[in-house]
Amino acid sequence: MLFNSVSFLLFFPLTTLIYYLLPRRLRGAWLLLVSCAFYAAFIPVYLWILLGVILIDYIAGLMIQWAGGRARGVFLIASLLANIGVLAVFKYFDFANDNLRALATFVHWNYPVRDLGMVLPIGLSFHTFQSMAYTIEVYRGNQKAERNLGIYALYVMFYPQLVAGPIERPQHMLHQFRERHPFVADQVFDGLKQMLWGFFKKLVIADRMAAIVDAVYDHPHDVGGAMLVLATWFFAIQIYCDFSGYSDIAIGAARVLGYQLMTNFDRPYAARSVGEFWHRWHISLSTWFRDYLYIPLGGSRVSLPRWVFNVMVVFVISGWWHGASWTFAIWGALHGIYLICSRLTRGLRARIAAFTGISRHPLAHDIWRVFATFNLVALAWVFFRADSVRDAWLVLSRMIGPGFFRKNTLANGLMNLPLFTINDIWLGAGLTVFLQAVEWYESASRKRPIVKPQPRWVRWPAYYALVLMILWLGALGFGRTFIYFQF
Repeated sequence: MLFNSVSFLLFFPLTTLIYYLLPRRLRGAWLLLVSCAFYAAFIPVYLWILLGVILIDYIAGLMIQWAGGRARGVFLIASLLANIGVLAVFKYFDFANDNLRALATFVHWNYPVRDLGMVLPIGLSFHTFQSMAYTIEVYRGNQKAERNLGIYALYVMFYPQLVAGPIERPQHMLHQFRERHPFVADQVFDGLKQMLWGFFKKLVIADRMAAIVDAVYDHPHDVGGAMLVLATWFFAIQIYCDFSGYSDIAIGAARVLGYQLMTNFDRPYAARSVGEFWHRWHISLSTWFRDYLYIPLGGSRVSLPRWVFNVMVVFVISGWWHGASWTFAIWGALHGIYLICSRLTRGLRARIAAFTGISRHPLAHDIWRVFATFNLVALAWVFFRADSVRDAWLVLSRMIGPGFFRKNTLANGLMNLPLFTINDIWLGAGLTVFLQAVEWYESASRKRPIVKPQPRWVRWPAYYALVLMILWLGALGFGRTFIYFQF
């Protein structure tokens, strides 16, 4: 069930109303039931796969806690293999098989293994990582094994964040399913406001940007480099509003029900370095890789060559977490290279800043760093968005080569496509400025006491204006799924 669907607009208020009308002892069972229905709305048969993995990890958690010695590690490995095995079969088998087939063809071998051709279960990478976090934390002794199967199942299947996160930790969520959650009007209202902002980012900004990005990236041969740069910038805004919009809806929906989910985004395009970007972007995933892969590999407390190895392993795997494609691996590797180069050139960059005098002007220096970081991130987004590595190289060659000023033939030669106009580009630019202004104000409100909440006569017209903008400018009829649903 998509958040941006009519069915969800009926599902959410009805299930929430029943939730608050039910006695406290029945609310958990109700949430688990509606979470199953929410997930089954995509591909019902895959619900059994999810329930099977939940049962395996539930038993593994109990056995890890009860066992001693090496047996604890055996049960942890069994749990991890179950989750990784599901990912391998549904997400990576066909990718690996295609590459082996290409290699066999190159060396003139007969390769008879066929692809499985199975549809990827929605949100598979998210709930498997959340499940693995549970058994790892039980093994480390940071979380007691959950004895109540229903509560553990709800930890994995809680529908607001089931299919696209945030990827929660058991220490943060499990205890919440045992606590009382009375109806609190202010909390419900705050949740609805965050959902409204999420819908605005998705329907008005992300989906409007998508029309331009899709038209350009689906036909990179027919546009010049300037248009590709613009589409790449717009894709950076699109994917941010698409994914953070989902997170806002999920966090807001959970808050309406009385639950607190972790913050997943913190103005990532205000980052002054790629390292800072990863402290602000998809925080639940970046901290997962930090805690469960990067630090166990040795983190930064190792020799320089080993640190370079650790960084590249983490980022290439994080790229493949997003999708079984070489484009995602290159996207992750680029971010790893950015971080490595940032560390190796730290002294040189400081000397250049001192020589040019920009370091004496902190505001100008920060603006330059934000601009440079955004463009480095956008450059990597080319591989994330392109349909193939070949298309990505074509886009990059047009951006930096003689094709930059190439005349666009998209509008002239492909009149049957849903194209965009100059007004759509100006609208996208205006929405981007509006987004940055709102997020700056929200950030300032949290950090500076002098920025006080506006009175009701200012706030309520703003809420109505957002609703009207969604109805007027929102791509309501397209039904675009969220980008991260495919992961």
